[in-house]
Amino acid sequence: KIYEIEDNNYNEIETASKYEIRLGEAELVISLENEKLQTYKIEIIAINYMSNNKNIKIRIQDDELITKTGGIVQGMSGAPIIQNGKLIGAINYANSEEPEDAYAIFIDKLM
Repeated sequence: KIYEIEDNNYNEIETASKYEIRLGEAELVISLENEKLQTYKIEIIAINYMSNNKNIKIRIQDDELITKTGGIVQGMSGAPIIQNGKLIGAINYANSEEPEDAYAIFIDKLM
């Protein structure tokens, strides 16, 4: 388990096995303003069990995040991804030509 910050309080959050991850809705947790963590809607569009580090392909679905940053940008590496209340991975690769898409590594591999 890791800790999730909510109103400056820490709450435990479970980690998920890579086999619990599903295509569809998830959340990206980052701090853009005032060092306050916020969640933004993303979609998991592909899962790759064979890759060493590009395991989860995501696409930003949150208009606010796209407006503020244009997509996944430098400094967002390591940002956690949560699905169904569990930590599933962290951002580790973005393509400047497609800033709304990025890759994440399974949390299993980081622990």
